[in-house]
Amino acid sequence: MEATVKAAQIDPRRADDTLTPGAKSSVLLVEKALRDRKLLAAKWVDGYFGTTTVAAYAKYQKSLGYTGLAANGMPGKTSLAKLGAGRFKVTKTITPGAKVSSGGVIINTRTRNMLAEAKRLLGRKLVLDQGSYNPGGDPTSAGTHDGGGTVDISVKGMNAATRTAVVRALRKVGFAAWVRNPDQADWPWHIHAVAISDTDLSAQSQHQVGDYYLGLNGLAGRGPDDGPKVTIRTWEEYQRR
Repeated sequence: MEATVKAAQIDPRRADDTLTPGAKSSVLLVEKALRDRKLLAAKWVDGYFGTTTVAAYAKYQKSLGYTGLAANGMPGKTSLAKLGAGRFKVTKTITPGAKVSSGGVIINTRTRNMLAEAKRLLGRKLVLDQGSYNPGGDPTSAGTHDGGGTVDISVKGMNAATRTAVVRALRKVGFAAWVRNPDQADWPWHIHAVAISDTDLSAQSQHQVGDYYLGLNGLAGRGPDDGPKVTIRTWEEYQRR
């Protein structure tokens, strides 16, 4: 599941049909199952989890009665297990967990655990300006907070070095994270962080994660990444390191 979800974030953002390393065999299993359900044309069974496969998976999720975030085209643990019944076994599962309140905003338990580890690495508290599952919230967020796994962190009282250190810690534990500044758009200074491979991500946040893997800044202009360089890992990969 980890490899398949990773491909579902990265492949739709590629300019070519390069396959996500380590994901081909898993993606092929999913695509063959979608093909056999007549949700995906045979020509798209290629190990590349691009926009066509994402759309097919969303149709499959809707066929199960899912709506909203549960039909976002990202393979979730339950839908993937149903798709694989009698065909393949789902391993290395990812679950966002329950919604919880943190500092007055809503996030899920996976995000909460990731933030707790980043705080431990930093030795300082992090204050959330905006949480997850916030449809129709701050219009400058362009829908990134509509789903799970996405938070904005206050930089009040932080100098440039501290802001960079916070982003580095967030990236180490599995966030795609950037310092945002008023020159980029109509927003105040803050840190934007998206939990990689959270299966509740909005489409906009899925795109930001894919761009992060491709060395981009997660903004609409798709400029080069302007954050500290770290080895990109998911939360699950960080825990196994």
